[in-house]
Amino acid sequence: NTFTDLYVLDLHGNSLKKEKSPDGGKDVNVFDIQQGVAIALFVKNPKKKLPGTVHHAELWGERGKKYKWLEKYEMDKTKWEKLSPNSPFYFFVPKSEEGREEYEKYWKVPDIFPLNSTGIVTARDSFVIDFEKDELKKRITMFRNLDLPDEIIAQTFGLKDTRGWKMSEERKRLAKDVKWEEKFQRVLYRLFDIRWIYYTQQMVDWPRPEVMQNMLHSNLALETSRMTKGEEFGHAFVSQNISEVILLSPKTSNNAFVFPLYLYPSPDSHSENLFDTPTTEKKPNITEDFLKELKKKLKATPKPEQIFTYIYALLYSPGYRTRYAEFLKSDFPRIPITSDTKLFDALAKLGQELVDLHLLKSKVLEKPIVKFEGSGEAKAEVRKYDEKKKAVRINDRQCFTGIPLEVWIYQIGGYQVLDKWLKDRKGRILSSEDIRHYCRVTTALVETIKLQKEIDEVIEKHGGWPIR
Repeated sequence: NTFTDLYVLDLHGNSLKKEKSPDGGKDVNVFDIQQGVAIALFVKNPKKKLPGTVHHAELWGERGKKYKWLEKYEMDKTKWEKLSPNSPFYFFVPKSEEGREEYEKYWKVPDIFPLNSTGIVTARDSFVIDFEKDELKKRITMFRNLDLPDEIIAQTFGLKDTRGWKMSEERKRLAKDVKWEEKFQRVLYRLFDIRWIYYTQQMVDWPRPEVMQNMLHSNLALETSRMTKGEEFGHAFVSQNISEVILLSPKTSNNAFVFPLYLYPSPDSHSENLFDTPTTEKKPNITEDFLKELKKKLKATPKPEQIFTYIYALLYSPGYRTRYAEFLKSDFPRIPITSDTKLFDALAKLGQELVDLHLLKSKVLEKPIVKFEGSGEAKAEVRKYDEKKKAVRINDRQCFTGIPLEVWIYQIGGYQVLDKWLKDRKGRILSSEDIRHYCRVTTALVETIKLQKEIDEVIEKHGGWPIR
């Protein structure tokens, strides 16, 4: 609304996004920096009307090639593509707009589950999170032992004061807390990776209590991202515990947002009226407007769990992910409501199977398809996939067998699930429970891939996309 012509020449070269040329070749920055570079020319022409026109061009490849191109071409010799940026994001890059009108009629996830937040941030993971509760408890016991000097604690655990956290003060507070042993909780730290956390405002910088207090009870939460910058959408998971912010992706732009299914009264909640009975029961974290439309379309009101699993199934539909790929990059997923009761029920059922798999509660997992072979200490030293043997080797003596390639490379969000789990345990000796867990996770992924195909088959059977 200010400039009549906007010219954007994208020179790419963003090493943080690990950009590659469209032909698969190397893409290098024109400067010795990580951030991508663009040349932007904004023109004000009083003879032209507003809003202005956006013109886009891009250049990929080696640095020398880009320099030569820039030496040779001028603005009026450049082949520009005219763009029509629109609400709400006004992108200055080419975007496919096909299907946007259809997609934006759907319900955005935060408009379904109103109470939500990003996952927790501790700012000191290595101290307050551990695989073993006993090890974590030893650290916290030392921390609150004021007989030990601050210098020893800081040096032993690599702790430093920050703007909002002073170690000496927090040690004194924790030493006075007679209920300190009640603060150990389970946390979904990464995909299929539940650890122990010392969960208290004193030790966790962003505990997100308004949301996470609901996950200290029997509950389900949908984990998804607001955007999927540099990644294809696969950012959907389920949790029964509090969860960490980069659960779904190592990229902070793609942080995990937590949407609890149920809300519980907070411990310090009181009745508004002296004669009212205090609320002790949980209530669904689902908006009335969404429930009204659902009831109107289905002629019935499904249980909260059915709504949750219906949504979960749609988010795992390959057809949904492909059809709306462009829009899933830049905002929360949107969910269509069907008026077909049979389709709703079928998707809710398949979604429940997915939930059970991802919580490792499915009966299918009682007989894992994967085996662990080899003898000796099961130390996680390497992560090598043998495509011929369908095996993942963890050292020169031992491996997990029976893992198809599509399962080994399977991603949820920004993580290659099976590789990430082993990577986070490099140097550790896997226990028999760890080995069993890995076999069950692998089996869960095999079944997930099968269910994803079933979800699309069910949708096609009931008329395909768009869902009505």
